[in-house]
Amino acid sequence: MFATALYEDRLRAAGFDRVAGCDEAGRGALAGPLVAAAVILPPGHGIEGLADSKLLLPARREQLAAQIHERAEAVVVVRAGPERIDRCGLHRTNLALLAKALRTLPDGFDYGLGDGFALACGDEPVLGVRKGDQVAACVAAASIVAKVTRDRMLVRAARRYPGYGLQRNKGYGTPEHWAGLQELGPSAYHRRSFTGVANPGSMLALEDP
Repeated sequence: MFATALYEDRLRAAGFDRVAGCDEAGRGALAGPLVAAAVILPPGHGIEGLADSKLLLPARREQLAAQIHERAEAVVVVRAGPERIDRCGLHRTNLALLAKALRTLPDGFDYGLGDGFALACGDEPVLGVRKGDQVAACVAAASIVAKVTRDRMLVRAARRYPGYGLQRNKGYGTPEHWAGLQELGPSAYHRRSFTGVANPGSMLALEDP
């Protein structure tokens, strides 16, 4: 199922010219940053196949991310590291990061759309859309940009923190990742506030990315 411009078109018809979508990647990972993106797509952008980034193959995400950067009116990417997530909590960090991405858009925005979360972002309205990255093109675009950006970061981080398979699992709790944690313990790149990360020997249940 591909996202459409239905939300954006209706909002533009109501007088909101710059409709921005925002989304994040890495919320459930055990390691690495949380990355959020905000994207404003122009009418008739011509990017085919926008969808929830998790439903796309990596090569297709890369292709779409390149088109988004080329054709979007504005793209912003922000991140928060593991230490901030541990200090402030995941949900609080996530909401703050999404709002920051929207606020940082060059020339601002008139109306924001998010994936499920309504955000406090100054005077501009931000609507939380259920499964927004599956139905709203600008939210799907933000999802793709955030995911591609974060995946690239994890591939680079794997060279600095070997033994966890970060280049493959992107920081999520795969069996390979848990095995690395049990053997090596958590690195500086891990979120120690997440269940089992600080004491990986206590974890038996594994999750998929």
